[in-house]
Amino acid sequence: MIRRRVVVVVVLIAGSVMLGMSLSIEPGDSSFYPMTFALAAVWAAGALLSGPLPLGSFPPPRGGPVRAVWIGVVVGALLGVIFVVGGLVAREIPPVRDFIAEVLDHADTGGLFLVLSTAIVNGVAEEMFFRGAVYSALRGHAPVIFSTIIYVIATLASGNPMLGFAAILLGLVCALERRATAGVLAPAFTHVAWTIVMVLVLPQLF
Repeated sequence: MIRRRVVVVVVLIAGSVMLGMSLSIEPGDSSFYPMTFALAAVWAAGALLSGPLPLGSFPPPRGGPVRAVWIGVVVGALLGVIFVVGGLVAREIPPVRDFIAEVLDHADTGGLFLVLSTAIVNGVAEEMFFRGAVYSALRGHAPVIFSTIIYVIATLASGNPMLGFAAILLGLVCALERRATAGVLAPAFTHVAWTIVMVLVLPQLF
């Protein structure tokens, strides 16, 4: 447990710094995508170095992992719809609209395949680290609450408050799934499904 916590702290600092650096890159700069893939590698490597990552099942312990995957996909799609509805409201509020548009600007500078690949790879890596390593490191210390708080703080390193707000909802839902399924499969597929909705739909609103 000590090793896991040490790895989590070191990777958390490194990943937060890299996240801030990646989103400070100007849209259109070719270094953005290598940086974001490198960030995903840091989250994933940190998760694997911290110790075993349980995949989970639904319902645990007898349910199959496939059920956890489908739970993740359905929850992620529903969460995506909620965010899209929220986006319809947010675009009418100039300061909020500007923060969202700032993030979406990067999606306009790469092909759809590259944008989706980057977003999905980072989503899975984040779940491995935050709902895998961080959650396990907090075992016995309200991991749902504190892993979500840590996720939000790390996301705020981006300097964009709307990403922090998204991290509250996404992080809490994924942490609850981690607790319900005892693994990272459901949270990972929720993050992937939510990401696909965000990449395909949200830019059309802004």
